[in-house]
Amino acid sequence: MQDSQVSDKRSTAYRFSGKLWDFVVLMLLGVFWGLSFSLARMSTETGLHPLAINYWTCLISTLMLLVYCIISRQRLPLQKNFLFLYIVCGILGSVIPGTLYFYAASHVSAGVLSITIATVPLATFVGAALFRIEKASLVRVTGVFFGILSITLLVLPDTSMPDPLAALWVLVMVVAAGCYAIENLVIAVRMPPKVNVFVVVTGMLVAATIMLTPIVWITGTFSWLAWPLDRSGWAIFCMAIITATAYGGFYYLVVRAGPVFASQCAYVVTLAGVLWGMVIYGEAHSAWVWVSLVVMIIALSLVRPRETADTS
Repeated sequence: MQDSQVSDKRSTAYRFSGKLWDFVVLMLLGVFWGLSFSLARMSTETGLHPLAINYWTCLISTLMLLVYCIISRQRLPLQKNFLFLYIVCGILGSVIPGTLYFYAASHVSAGVLSITIATVPLATFVGAALFRIEKASLVRVTGVFFGILSITLLVLPDTSMPDPLAALWVLVMVVAAGCYAIENLVIAVRMPPKVNVFVVVTGMLVAATIMLTPIVWITGTFSWLAWPLDRSGWAIFCMAIITATAYGGFYYLVVRAGPVFASQCAYVVTLAGVLWGMVIYGEAHSAWVWVSLVVMIIALSLVRPRETADTS
């Protein structure tokens, strides 16, 4: 009897420690992912071209992950289905949206950047519903409308942002978020089972770097990073670390704790992005931006996967 009670206590303690670890991973992932918006703004301070910033971020991330593959003796699969995944996700996950975000970073606050990135799960659900990957429901459709309302509150009011032209950049960032959403759908449909996600991310970033190389040279936008690294250079280096680890960290959480729990990361990323902007840049937002943030959090809570998705 006593042995059974001790065993139950140990089991309960193990479950608690496991849940605590999941929560720690979730918070760390969200906080550091949210930091990337302020880092994106910081990377533009010395006048580096957005294409050059995106190129260096992808290149450094690629080198980090290649070192990981060598140390862990993981080979990069080169079959046709993997090459398709590398190229398509490299374009949709790095080349196009990364460049657009760095263009926008010098025009829009880090807080607004973090709100617009929250449209990714909303757009992902819309695409999943259209292609019948997931079933639509009244609650989740309502969440999409809340997301549209959130962006509208950023774009339409004249007092929402100091620079009226920033509204155009918000729309550009929504397009970038759409690219991420399409990438998510491609991964959901074409990701091979039982594959090391860090290896696949390595392939995506290798493809993105290869595609960006001729672009920066042809457009004359390539430039070397200052050495020793200045503030912008360190921002790019830190973004590369986040890029190299964020995908893997998120999918680790999906496998360990389930998609429902992992989906909560969107809340932390959005809130952390706003708070990092306030801490690093002293950003002060209008009432419209704060209302937009609240509406976006409501939208995310409605669109996130239902509990049934975790048991399937």
